[in-house]
Amino acid sequence: MNYNFDEIIDRRHTNALNTDGFRGYIFHAGPEKVFAFKDEEFVRMWVADMEFGVAPEILDALRARIDRRIFGYTGLYDDEYYHTFSNWCKDHYDWHFPKEQLCISPGIIPALYQLTEMLCTAGEKVLLNTPAYGYFLHAAEYAGVDVLTSPLHKTADDTFAVDFEDFERKCADPACKLVFWCNPHNPTGRMWTEDELRQVAAIIEKYNLWVVSDEIHCDLIRCGRRHIPMAKVMGNYPKLITCMAPTKTFNMAGLAFSNIIIRDPALRARYQERDKLFGMVNPMSLTAAQVVQQVAALGGLTIAAHIDRPSYSILGQLGFIEPDFGFAAAEISDAGWRRKMQSKLQRLAGYLPFITNSDAHNIYDFVQGPKNLLQVEKLTIAELKLALAGKGMRNVLPGQFSDFCKE
Repeated sequence: MNYNFDEIIDRRHTNALNTDGFRGYIFHAGPEKVFAFKDEEFVRMWVADMEFGVAPEILDALRARIDRRIFGYTGLYDDEYYHTFSNWCKDHYDWHFPKEQLCISPGIIPALYQLTEMLCTAGEKVLLNTPAYGYFLHAAEYAGVDVLTSPLHKTADDTFAVDFEDFERKCADPACKLVFWCNPHNPTGRMWTEDELRQVAAIIEKYNLWVVSDEIHCDLIRCGRRHIPMAKVMGNYPKLITCMAPTKTFNMAGLAFSNIIIRDPALRARYQERDKLFGMVNPMSLTAAQVVQQVAALGGLTIAAHIDRPSYSILGQLGFIEPDFGFAAAEISDAGWRRKMQSKLQRLAGYLPFITNSDAHNIYDFVQGPKNLLQVEKLTIAELKLALAGKGMRNVLPGQFSDFCKE
């Protein structure tokens, strides 16, 4: 096919983070933030999507799906996607993996948060090569675990390389539990050689560590090079998780779809059991602010849920909640998390009242789970808004084993 890489596509007014949301994303500011240049004059490199249009074949497939007219809950209920992705891996990397190892995530970032929480406990450590992708650090911070760093060093030919002595020294730390490996490396762009990968793999296996290999940029490489998955050099080592995404390869990040290949059966079962990420936002969804506005127009109120659990919360991943979103409160998992993460939660949503466990999913949660004591005069939306705002002698006491009460 012929592809016009010189075409300039106007992305403004599509709710794209790249063009319409970068002020809040980078500067925590709104439209009042002005620059010496026009917005369209920037070379936009602050978020990892590209300025190239999606391939016509993909657009045709999306239009065909749109023509089916119903967008219900969707999952992988046959083998077609596995065979498509597996054949891609075989053709491009000469690598194959069993179907049962394939898990799906709305993105690699949610998977990083979820896997870190599952694999590490307080007092254990995660190892990164620095400079590192920022969300490696964020995932460790939100899981409440410490971080070890092994800096890459510059070689005589001005490229980055692994300091294998330092890397092994950090892996030997008894508290080290998990390694975040990036291949190709973000942000340096290094493509690791097979020899380098084997040295890293040997150290990880020697100390029996878990490793998450983020390979999301594996197809964005120079001509004549071929990506080598970490899985090809680690044999049957069970503690390897490989992360890839067609959304990065084909520049459709907003469609939120990633492949998480988990070898260990027990971890895979836990990951799939815990996964509550169906229905994540896509480019056709309303933004959080638009949802709040529609709810408010109907006389309701909106609560930002799960903000202390970024693997479940886009707002938690962003790291901030704009005051003009209009949320009435922020929900956290339990009162203990509020104490543990007080500073992070205050930075995220310190201007909002906190409530706990607002999303009961079964009768046990309703009956046994912690409730929120709301002091109101009568049970109406207006009274609940006053209580959440702490006005008119109304108030909210998070995490109490009680129901709404009148005072």
